[in-house]
Amino acid sequence: MGNILSDIDQGINRLTATLIQCQQPDGTWRFCFENGTTIDAYVIILLRTLNIHNEVLIRQLHDRILTEQQPDGSWKLYLDEAEGNLSASIEAYYALLYSGYSLKTDESMVRAKRFIQSKGGLGKVTSILTKAILAATGQMKWPVSISSIPLEVLLLPPFFPIDFFDFSGYSRVHLTPMLIMADRHYSLKTAQTPDLGELQVSRINTDVEYSREYQELLDSIQWGRSRLIGSPRYIHQAAIRKAEQFILQRIEADGTLYSYASSTILMILSLLALGYDQHHPLIAHAIQGIIAMRCSTDDKTTMQNSPSTVWDTALLTYAMQEAGVTDDHVAIQKAAAYLLSRQHDKTADWSIHNPNAIPGGWGFSETNTMNPDVDDTTAALRVIRSLSSSDLSYQDSWNRGLHWVISMQNEDGGWPAFEKNTNKEMLTWLAIEGAKSAAIDPSEADLTGRTLEYLGNFSGLDHRHEFIKRGTTWLINHQEKNGSWYGRWGICYIYGTWAALTGLEAVGISSNHHALQKAVKWLLSIQNSDGGWGESCRSDRLLRYVPLGESTPSQTAWALDALIAVHPQPTAEIDKGIYRLIASLEENNEITSYPTGAGLPGNFYVHYHSYRYIWPLLTLSHYRKKYASL
Repeated sequence: MGNILSDIDQGINRLTATLIQCQQPDGTWRFCFENGTTIDAYVIILLRTLNIHNEVLIRQLHDRILTEQQPDGSWKLYLDEAEGNLSASIEAYYALLYSGYSLKTDESMVRAKRFIQSKGGLGKVTSILTKAILAATGQMKWPVSISSIPLEVLLLPPFFPIDFFDFSGYSRVHLTPMLIMADRHYSLKTAQTPDLGELQVSRINTDVEYSREYQELLDSIQWGRSRLIGSPRYIHQAAIRKAEQFILQRIEADGTLYSYASSTILMILSLLALGYDQHHPLIAHAIQGIIAMRCSTDDKTTMQNSPSTVWDTALLTYAMQEAGVTDDHVAIQKAAAYLLSRQHDKTADWSIHNPNAIPGGWGFSETNTMNPDVDDTTAALRVIRSLSSSDLSYQDSWNRGLHWVISMQNEDGGWPAFEKNTNKEMLTWLAIEGAKSAAIDPSEADLTGRTLEYLGNFSGLDHRHEFIKRGTTWLINHQEKNGSWYGRWGICYIYGTWAALTGLEAVGISSNHHALQKAVKWLLSIQNSDGGWGESCRSDRLLRYVPLGESTPSQTAWALDALIAVHPQPTAEIDKGIYRLIASLEENNEITSYPTGAGLPGNFYVHYHSYRYIWPLLTLSHYRKKYASL
């Protein structure tokens, strides 16, 4: 074992030295949250539509989008997407032309046009965000899937079959500006707006297939609207005011809506639809907030949908603590102080379904002050746990955070990401692609597993506590037949299985339990011949495990960390995986940058630049801590 431990020590030392060197003066790590070309395209379209001449940024985004084009003319959401992505390709084509730095006669644009036409053109777009951008800028009519939902849905009280706060927070902040624009049939074209008419291979289908379930959902909304008191005109005007106020009350200090670039872009367009001047301070501030989300690495600039500063800082600090960097080290002290300053201290939308909890969560991005989530909160709490024993400010922070996490447990025993008991199946019947994932915020295996891991390893709780037992029961009942678990916020079955398995082990479920044994067997069955693990983003769409055929650093680390958690001593498979993980630390290629973070299945995937440091460091440290004395 001496050789492998020596190699692990070298890897740990190399990673920690790198991280200490690149820590920012304020204690943060600011790695890029890279999420394809979609937001890059939207920002170009927005700036050109508003005649904002930020030529440096527009040219940088243009060049980045162009470099991502595939030989067949398409753009992809991930490397192994089989035939390119139509929505992403239309967005890219539109933005490149609108930028003015590409022309329709350019060879690259000719290839893009040919690909888009071969896939059916604008009429075959499925992404609701793509449709919204196209409709808002005059390239198609507002789709019925949006315009059929009346604005009055915002007025329905909680005791009606449908209440607007039954939707997830993510869907609310995107849906509201879209409903405003659809209600007003809003679009804004300029003299420079490209004409995408040549992409209309067939009639654009703005209608939807009215399934029985979707019609039932619309009927419920219409039933509720019919019972509102007042004339239709009065009620509609009240709904418009409600929608406007909903947006204005959720603008963060940086000008963004809920700290998402995507919802902020929609917000700006919806404010224009409401009659706001293009130069209104709210719009100017929002544009500044979006531009501040740009990330420049090496020779490219891209737009982040929501910078991951809090998430990265919490996870990297915890990984360094596990690696043996002491709490009195200046890097840990600075990072912990930063995290303490980012803890939320006010009630917000999360409290609607959880009214008795005291604020105490953390959000994903630095500017996020009103949308905390369970995963970021446990990530931050892992860091400050040991500091809380000697510092009262950390002790108060830890107590508030712990109680907030516990309070967020759903009635079914699992944990959601953002809001408690937001799991009304009827909302998944929306005729919108991705509604099943975006419209609700149900219990998920990765959230439940990681929460249990935190509660077990850092709070001393186990399955003898009733609420922990409910969480373990939920997890075991949601295990796939093959032994895996689906992970919502990572790719995908490897991520969910790692979170579930480490969570169950942390709260005292025996490694001999049949659920854990099935999970171990499944992980070993998908190990690659080089010792690592790799899963395709296609798993997220097909809802079954799809091998990538290559080994990624983060997925290899997740699988190994899960196996280490349940094996009392190293196995040949674990050691082979460790060597593959160490080798990946020196690699820099398409596989090491493969997106292993998930945002919205089929539409949004994330390459966290931090993940090549976080998860390998954590896994190598866990191997050393558990096995070094054997």
